Amino acid sequence: MPEVNLRKKAIVIEEIFHEGGPVSKTPLLRGAVLAVIENPYAGKYVEDIQPFMEDLKPLGLQMAKDLIKALGDDASKIEGYGKGVIVGENGELEHGALWHAPGGYSMRELMPSSNAIVPSSKKVAGIGGRLDIPITHANASYVRSHFDSMEVGINDAPRANEMLVALIMTTGSRIHNRAGGLDAKDIKGEDGLR
Repeated sequence: MPEVNLRKKAIVIEEIFHEGGPVSKTPLLRGAVLAVIENPYAGKYVEDIQPFMEDLKPLGLQMAKDLIKALGDDASKIEGYGKGVIVGENGELEHGALWHAPGGYSMRELMPSSNAIVPSSKKVAGIGGRLDIPITHANASYVRSHFDSMEVGINDAPRANEMLVALIMTTGSRIHNRAGGLDAKDIKGEDGLR
Protein backbone atom coordinates (compact mmCIF):
# COMPACT_ATOMS: atom_id res chain seq x y z
CA MET A 1 0.00 0.00 0.00
CA PRO A 2 1.29 3.48 -0.80
CA GLU A 3 2.21 5.77 2.07
CA VAL A 4 0.40 9.11 2.41
CA ASN A 5 3.09 11.75 1.94
CA LEU A 6 1.68 15.05 3.26
CA ARG A 7 3.33 18.30 2.11
CA LYS A 8 1.07 20.85 3.78
CA LYS A 9 -2.32 21.53 5.34
CA ALA A 10 -4.45 24.66 5.59
CA ILE A 11 -7.68 25.64 7.31
CA VAL A 12 -9.87 28.50 6.09
CA ILE A 13 -12.82 29.78 8.15
CA GLU A 14 -15.32 32.31 6.82
CA GLU A 15 -17.61 34.25 9.18
CA ILE A 16 -20.55 35.50 7.12
CA PHE A 17 -22.60 38.30 8.73
CA HIS A 18 -24.76 39.30 5.75
CA GLU A 19 -25.03 39.12 1.97
CA GLY A 20 -26.45 42.61 1.49
CA GLY A 21 -29.46 42.17 3.78
CA PRO A 22 -29.82 42.51 7.53
CA VAL A 23 -26.81 41.66 9.69
CA SER A 24 -27.25 38.30 11.41
CA LYS A 25 -26.82 38.13 15.19
CA THR A 26 -25.17 34.75 14.69
CA PRO A 27 -22.82 34.65 11.71
CA LEU A 28 -22.70 31.58 9.50
CA LEU A 29 -19.39 29.78 9.78
CA ARG A 30 -18.19 28.06 6.61
CA GLY A 31 -14.85 26.29 6.76
CA ALA A 32 -12.49 24.21 4.69
CA VAL A 33 -9.56 22.02 5.62
CA LEU A 34 -7.13 21.27 2.79
CA ALA A 35 -4.24 18.83 2.54
CA VAL A 36 -1.67 18.60 -0.23
CA ILE A 37 -0.41 15.05 -0.67
CA GLU A 38 1.76 13.15 -3.10
CA ASN A 39 -0.18 11.21 -5.72
CA PRO A 40 1.42 7.74 -5.66
CA TYR A 41 -0.07 6.93 -9.08
CA ALA A 42 0.97 10.10 -10.92
CA GLY A 43 2.67 9.61 -14.27
CA LYS A 44 1.67 5.99 -14.78
CA TYR A 45 -1.40 3.83 -15.24
CA VAL A 46 -2.05 1.51 -12.31
CA GLU A 47 -4.97 -0.90 -12.53
CA ASP A 48 -5.59 -1.51 -8.81
CA ILE A 49 -5.66 1.87 -7.06
CA GLN A 50 -8.28 1.07 -4.42
CA PRO A 51 -5.83 0.20 -1.60
CA PHE A 52 -4.91 3.91 -1.37
CA MET A 53 -8.45 4.62 -0.10
CA GLU A 54 -7.60 2.72 3.09
CA ASP A 55 -4.37 4.68 3.44
CA LEU A 56 -6.29 7.96 3.18
CA LYS A 57 -8.74 7.16 6.00
CA PRO A 58 -6.53 8.38 8.90
CA LEU A 59 -5.83 11.62 7.04
CA GLY A 60 -9.55 12.15 6.39
CA LEU A 61 -10.41 11.55 10.03
CA GLN A 62 -7.72 13.94 11.28
CA MET A 63 -8.81 16.61 8.80
CA ALA A 64 -12.44 16.28 9.93
CA LYS A 65 -11.39 16.59 13.59
CA ASP A 66 -9.27 19.65 12.80
CA LEU A 67 -12.11 21.37 10.96
CA ILE A 68 -14.68 20.66 13.66
CA LYS A 69 -12.26 22.12 16.20
CA ALA A 70 -11.74 25.23 14.07
CA LEU A 71 -15.52 25.69 13.80
CA GLY A 72 -16.03 25.71 17.58
CA ASP A 73 -15.18 22.15 18.62
CA ASP A 74 -18.81 20.96 18.75
CA ALA A 75 -19.77 18.46 16.03
CA SER A 76 -23.47 18.83 16.90
CA LYS A 77 -23.33 22.43 15.56
CA ILE A 78 -22.26 21.32 12.07
CA GLU A 79 -25.22 21.37 9.67
CA GLY A 80 -23.68 21.20 6.20
CA TYR A 81 -20.80 19.47 4.47
CA GLY A 82 -19.02 18.67 1.23
CA LYS A 83 -15.73 17.29 -0.08
CA GLY A 84 -13.50 17.62 -3.11
CA VAL A 85 -10.12 17.01 -4.67
CA ILE A 86 -7.89 18.63 -7.26
CA VAL A 87 -5.56 16.16 -8.98
CA GLY A 88 -2.27 17.49 -10.35
CA GLU A 89 -1.50 17.33 -14.07
CA ASN A 90 0.36 13.99 -14.00
CA GLY A 91 -2.58 12.27 -12.37
CA GLU A 92 -5.99 11.25 -13.62
CA LEU A 93 -9.51 12.05 -12.49
CA GLU A 94 -9.93 8.52 -11.15
CA HIS A 95 -7.20 9.18 -8.59
CA GLY A 96 -9.42 11.93 -7.17
CA ALA A 97 -12.27 9.45 -6.80
CA LEU A 98 -10.20 7.69 -4.13
CA TRP A 99 -11.04 10.59 -1.75
CA HIS A 100 -14.81 9.93 -1.84
CA ALA A 101 -14.98 7.28 0.90
CA PRO A 102 -12.17 8.51 3.20
CA GLY A 103 -13.35 12.12 2.98
CA GLY A 104 -17.06 11.49 3.37
CA TYR A 105 -17.00 8.78 6.01
CA SER A 106 -14.54 10.72 8.16
CA MET A 107 -17.04 13.56 8.59
CA ARG A 108 -20.02 11.26 9.02
CA GLU A 109 -18.18 9.30 11.71
CA LEU A 110 -17.77 12.43 13.84
CA MET A 111 -21.19 14.02 13.33
CA PRO A 112 -24.22 12.82 15.31
CA SER A 113 -26.75 13.64 12.56
CA SER A 114 -25.27 12.89 9.18
CA ASN A 115 -27.54 10.64 7.17
CA ALA A 116 -27.17 12.49 3.87
CA ILE A 117 -24.66 11.65 1.18
CA VAL A 118 -21.68 14.02 1.17
CA PRO A 119 -21.68 16.00 -2.10
CA SER A 120 -18.38 16.25 -3.93
CA SER A 121 -16.47 17.56 -6.89
CA LYS A 122 -13.11 16.79 -8.44
CA LYS A 123 -10.98 17.83 -11.36
CA VAL A 124 -7.48 17.70 -12.81
CA ALA A 125 -5.72 21.08 -12.73
CA GLY A 126 -2.34 22.75 -12.54
CA ILE A 127 -0.70 24.70 -9.75
CA GLY A 128 -3.05 27.26 -8.25
CA GLY A 129 -6.16 25.46 -9.52
CA ARG A 130 -9.41 26.27 -7.73
CA LEU A 131 -12.40 24.05 -7.07
CA ASP A 132 -16.01 24.84 -6.17
CA ILE A 133 -17.16 22.26 -3.64
CA PRO A 134 -20.93 21.79 -3.23
CA ILE A 135 -22.47 21.80 0.24
CA THR A 136 -25.75 20.25 1.39
CA HIS A 137 -27.40 19.65 4.74
CA ALA A 138 -25.66 16.84 6.60
CA ASN A 139 -28.84 15.01 7.58
CA ALA A 140 -31.18 15.56 4.63
CA SER A 141 -30.09 16.32 1.07
CA TYR A 142 -33.32 18.10 0.09
CA VAL A 143 -32.98 20.97 2.59
CA ARG A 144 -32.74 23.78 0.04
CA SER A 145 -31.59 26.40 2.58
CA HIS A 146 -28.25 24.60 2.89
CA PHE A 147 -27.48 24.29 -0.86
CA ASP A 148 -24.22 26.19 -1.04
CA SER A 149 -20.63 25.92 -2.23
CA MET A 150 -17.17 27.05 -1.22
CA GLU A 151 -14.25 27.72 -3.53
CA VAL A 152 -10.96 26.22 -2.35
CA GLY A 153 -7.36 26.13 -3.48
CA ILE A 154 -3.77 26.78 -2.44
CA ASN A 155 -1.52 29.01 -4.54
CA ASP A 156 1.31 26.45 -4.94
CA ALA A 157 -0.77 23.30 -5.26
CA PRO A 158 -1.31 20.81 -6.61
CA ARG A 159 2.04 20.25 -8.22
CA ALA A 160 2.00 17.78 -11.13
CA ASN A 161 2.53 14.74 -8.89
CA GLU A 162 0.21 15.84 -6.07
CA MET A 163 -3.44 15.97 -5.06
CA LEU A 164 -5.17 18.60 -2.98
CA VAL A 165 -7.90 16.97 -0.88
CA ALA A 166 -10.51 19.04 0.93
CA LEU A 167 -13.38 18.83 3.40
CA ILE A 168 -16.00 21.56 3.89
CA MET A 169 -18.36 22.13 6.83
CA THR A 170 -20.89 24.85 7.72
CA THR A 171 -22.84 25.75 10.84
CA GLY A 172 -26.11 26.63 9.14
CA SER A 173 -28.03 27.68 6.09
CA ARG A 174 -27.15 30.45 3.67
CA ILE A 175 -27.26 33.67 5.66
CA HIS A 176 -30.35 35.13 3.95
CA ASN A 177 -32.09 31.90 2.97
CA ARG A 178 -35.58 32.57 1.67
CA ALA A 179 -35.86 30.19 -1.31
CA GLY A 180 -38.39 27.85 0.33
CA GLY A 181 -38.38 24.08 0.30
CA LEU A 182 -37.95 21.65 3.19
CA ASP A 183 -37.00 23.52 6.36
CA ALA A 184 -34.21 22.10 8.55
CA LYS A 185 -36.59 21.98 11.54
CA ASP A 186 -38.87 19.62 9.56
CA ILE A 187 -36.21 17.00 8.76
CA LYS A 188 -37.27 13.43 9.56
CA GLY A 189 -33.77 12.08 8.95
CA GLU A 190 -34.92 8.60 7.99
CA ASP A 191 -33.22 8.16 4.63
CA GLY A 192 -30.77 11.04 4.21
CA LEU A 193 -33.11 12.76 1.76
CA ARG A 194 -35.89 14.43 3.80
